[in-house]
Amino acid sequence: MPGTAVADSARVAELIERIATISDDSPGVTRLAFTPAERKAHSLFAGLMSELGLRVWTDAAGNTMAEAAGAEELPAIGTGSHLDSVPRGGRFDGIAGVVAAVEVARIFTENQVRHRHPFRFVAFAAEEGARFGQACLGSRLAAGLTSPADLRRLKDAHGTTVAEAMKMVGLDPDRVAEARWDPADWAAFVELHVEQGGMLEATGLPIGVVDTVSGSTRMRIHLNGRPSHTGATPMAGRADALTTAARVVLAVESIATDARHHGTRATVGEMSVRPGSLTTIPGEVVLTVDVRDVDAVRQRHTAAEIVRYAETVGAERGVRVETTLIGDSSPVVLPLWVGDTLAKAAVDCSAGFRMMTSGASHDAQMINKVTPTGMIFVPSRAGVSHVPEEWTAPEDLAVGVQVLARSLLSLDALLSPEERSR
Repeated sequence: MPGTAVADSARVAELIERIATISDDSPGVTRLAFTPAERKAHSLFAGLMSELGLRVWTDAAGNTMAEAAGAEELPAIGTGSHLDSVPRGGRFDGIAGVVAAVEVARIFTENQVRHRHPFRFVAFAAEEGARFGQACLGSRLAAGLTSPADLRRLKDAHGTTVAEAMKMVGLDPDRVAEARWDPADWAAFVELHVEQGGMLEATGLPIGVVDTVSGSTRMRIHLNGRPSHTGATPMAGRADALTTAARVVLAVESIATDARHHGTRATVGEMSVRPGSLTTIPGEVVLTVDVRDVDAVRQRHTAAEIVRYAETVGAERGVRVETTLIGDSSPVVLPLWVGDTLAKAAVDCSAGFRMMTSGASHDAQMINKVTPTGMIFVPSRAGVSHVPEEWTAPEDLAVGVQVLARSLLSLDALLSPEERSR
């Protein structure tokens, strides 16, 4: 970094808190995809970047971008993350990467740091899959991985489609093709994110450089049994959807923890039971399954094995089983040369680091389809995330900002026409 420009941890903490107040529920932060709260957070980001003199715009997918012009007509180098949350989640997931982008833009602007490539700062829309099941909608639309038809297929728990939700906040789902990024416009992208696990804290290191991002297969399993009176119906004559679902839930855990699945994570995160009466045998259960892995073949085989098990148990117990695929993303190995650049930036900033895998999905995973992408992790206290107790110390985030800033400048130099021609 030129001169003595450093990240301001107090300023970073203040902005984290400011964004955290934009919430539809408590405790924690509830700022779901394509809601007025999410758009309010995007407006705050846009205002901050406009105050710094950057050109700001929002695309048809709801992604908000700000650009600092480069000294030359070159493709952009980008950074950023997302501003939506899960219900009653934490204040750092995604937000840390957006706040880091704001702080980097402020450092570069206030210190008149010169760069040849344009620097583009991005707040993605709808990264969390909590509302519609499919994660990373904003970045998937930017990467051309989600179509307008998908926006009319995916629904939330109230039956609202993505397309309908977009219209409610002033976005036009019929124009999302305009939001697709042209690879010729981009040179590289780096996302800073909280780790959401405990590896960095356990090892006492301030920085993780991500080399692989896990894939995710998400399904909704619908079990239709036969509701009946709990007292009048003998045990042998029942088609109980809930006891069938219970066996499926336990099988999900058993399959993911057997010897064939070292590294697989599988979770039943939602379950609804109908008719939901104390004196009625459950006739209908809907549950969701999320399978994650760094091995694409094992990921899909695990999901298929869970479905086969559910169908077998359902047939044995007189319960009809129907499965719907909500979303499917492959694991991504991020470019080695970008990771090496981030690692060197950490060394230049005197920050210890380790190479690591991300078990969570991220916007960078999708953007890697457009341009070479890297990820920087900063520590999460106690390794918890998606809960109000989620915490990253401002000082740790400030170190991440320093490494991010150094990384962008290093990529700017590395990707100059002269260096590329060597």
